[in-house]
Amino acid sequence: MSPVMPAAAWAAATAVLPGMTVHRLRSLLRSGGDPRRAWEMATGQLAPTGAAAEFLRDESLAGQWRASGGEPVVEQVWQRCCELGQTVLVDGSPDYPAALRDLIDPPPVLFARGDLSLFEGRRVGIVGTRNATSAGRATATALGRDLAAAGAHVVSGLARGIDGCAHQGVLTTDGPGRAIAVVGSGLDVVYPPEHHRLWARVAERGLLLSEAPPGRPPEPWRFPQRNRIIAALAEVLVVVESRETGGSLITVDEALECGRPVMAVPGPVGSRSSSGTNRLLRDGAAVVLDASDVLTALAIDHLPLACGAHELRARPSSADRVVYDACAGAPSTLDGLALATGWPLAEVAMALARLRQHGWVVEVDGWFEIDGAPL
Repeated sequence: MSPVMPAAAWAAATAVLPGMTVHRLRSLLRSGGDPRRAWEMATGQLAPTGAAAEFLRDESLAGQWRASGGEPVVEQVWQRCCELGQTVLVDGSPDYPAALRDLIDPPPVLFARGDLSLFEGRRVGIVGTRNATSAGRATATALGRDLAAAGAHVVSGLARGIDGCAHQGVLTTDGPGRAIAVVGSGLDVVYPPEHHRLWARVAERGLLLSEAPPGRPPEPWRFPQRNRIIAALAEVLVVVESRETGGSLITVDEALECGRPVMAVPGPVGSRSSSGTNRLLRDGAAVVLDASDVLTALAIDHLPLACGAHELRARPSSADRVVYDACAGAPSTLDGLALATGWPLAEVAMALARLRQHGWVVEVDGWFEIDGAPL
């Protein structure tokens, strides 16, 4: 193996060892003093010291690492990172994001793909439930679009629901703001799979980050872990929709721990999707009605917002508008809409079919609701 392998190569190879966790990796790097010594401790070439010596008393773990830690592994892992266009950021190196040092447990190693200069820009975190309503999805998309148009980078998790919509919004504008996505799998393992195109566009135009090395699947424990990175990278955290418990509120706790301001979008009283955000507002979080509220918090409210997207949908007819307006108040069933409008079921069903065809109404588990902000 070449004797000039960079420090990042040794760190990446150590991260790939079986059973490696964030805590173990951090302990190895701190105990070793540099990535090469950390690798040599892990693979039995050097006697472990400090915290690393504690968990390496586990003979099963130490045996696995010795068996899978031949020196060619370092070169193989580094070559794979290079083939994938991934940069390896090691805590303490000059290119490591300074904002993450506000964490109690900063990531010891990060894998990145995209534009590292985005760490230097103004950054807003947008998070929320995966089970978002159409109104929540529309709000996240509009916030992502308008913040990016005004020059703020949008940090989120690229998950289903609010996260993905926020990044979709960023990608609809040619403004200077970009998407920064922190994911819970290797950067070459797209999750959720339906976000394959979105994932590729963020990598091309923005920045993808993960603690998971190449090839790692989306293990459940990685998602709460990645939330602390979203919180620390954000100068302001915005919650669009959240239930009483969930990943969004974990991110809120992490943001508060880092001293980041938390803002929230209000939702209907009694709506499960807004119960968490409404509680945040009750407890003192600042209200977000549109991107200007967030820009004010960032002290860049003088920057221009994007113009509203040009509406391409054919407007509902006057008759269909009756059913649309009945949906606008709150999600409703077919029977409920018939009762609200006084129309026969068949006529309501035909109006709904037309509204859905043109993108004005969506159906979720037999409930109909408007798509986007009310007309």
